[in-house]
Amino acid sequence: MQKNPDNSTDFDNAPINWTPAIVLLSTLLIALTVVPWYLWQYGVSLAVWAWFAVFMVWTGMSITAGYHRLMAHRAYETHPAIKYFLLLGATLAMESSAYDWCSGHREHHRHVDDEHDDPYASTRGFFFSHIGWMLKKYPSGEFDYKNIPDLKQDKVLDFQHKYYGALVLGTNLLIVGGLGLALNDLWGTLLIVGILRIVLTHHFTFFINSLCHMYGSRPFTDENTARNNPILALFTWGEGYHNYHHYFQYDYRNGVKWWQYDPTKWFILALSKLGLAKNLKKVDDLTIRHAELTMKFKYAQNEIDKHPTLDDRLSAFKEHISAEYEAFSKTVEEWHAIKAEAVRLKRTEVAEQWHKTERQIKMRFADIEQKILAHGQAVEQAFANYKGKTA
Repeated sequence: MQKNPDNSTDFDNAPINWTPAIVLLSTLLIALTVVPWYLWQYGVSLAVWAWFAVFMVWTGMSITAGYHRLMAHRAYETHPAIKYFLLLGATLAMESSAYDWCSGHREHHRHVDDEHDDPYASTRGFFFSHIGWMLKKYPSGEFDYKNIPDLKQDKVLDFQHKYYGALVLGTNLLIVGGLGLALNDLWGTLLIVGILRIVLTHHFTFFINSLCHMYGSRPFTDENTARNNPILALFTWGEGYHNYHHYFQYDYRNGVKWWQYDPTKWFILALSKLGLAKNLKKVDDLTIRHAELTMKFKYAQNEIDKHPTLDDRLSAFKEHISAEYEAFSKTVEEWHAIKAEAVRLKRTEVAEQWHKTERQIKMRFADIEQKILAHGQAVEQAFANYKGKTA
């Protein structure tokens, strides 16, 4: 993407991006007016609603598991049949070609929250980050595709990009229209499985760019506006754990806890169990716990800094946090030393010796993880005592 060091004027005078503006606004208008009218006048069969659900899952997961985690972040590898099945679903979703989607998303991560370089910066407000960034030809939305050299090697993705408009119309009219003829309800299927599904998939995806940068918690980092929002995860196939994703963007999981709703994670894991996916990238538990605890200490310090004077309870809280942070710092130093030692030994020892040493290294890492877990519990206890509760 070409950057302009002072492009505020270019933003103010950006021309209308007619094709996406017409598509996005007209489909939304039809979904809000024609679809309710048709349902009121004619209704549709349960079969149409069942296929609507199937297409919602297929096209929605094609964006999350396909465009996002597979292509934009390369968080895993999959069989070509799965890759192109997801590509077909993403084409049906009508959210731009893989080139455009992934190039823009990589720019978003590189320049997150920058008002001029982040394509859908939430710092420009809800409307801009949700849909406004696509309605005009803003400088931040002009891609030169230099950041997707890996994708440009795929001839199928290149074909999709070159003939995207025709493919979008063709797939939606032929597949959805053919389904409508088979169900003996062409117009109902086009409206429900076609238009309504497209609009909902659009805005569920857009929620990540807008609401997930505005509402929710930040348990891993506060260096950007990304939030964890479990409610939005329900609508976005697990993409709502956005704070984690922005800190560990190459992890194939967004909902990293076992109990967090992330069907995209489960889908990718299921593919791997079936031998259809491999090289699933994931952040180790120790690194995750370290990030979480670092944020807890930061929140503790913010609480202390809010009060110009310290009463007895706040003084005790500050003393507890300071002591625990000092111990935590020593644990982190020990962790880094073990990592450095592991790298050195892996380079110098022969394979048989390394296997024996590796077991010892893993035990030491496990000990560090337990120490960090204990630090976390101590910080939580300090907060509980400060707030007059018992942990």
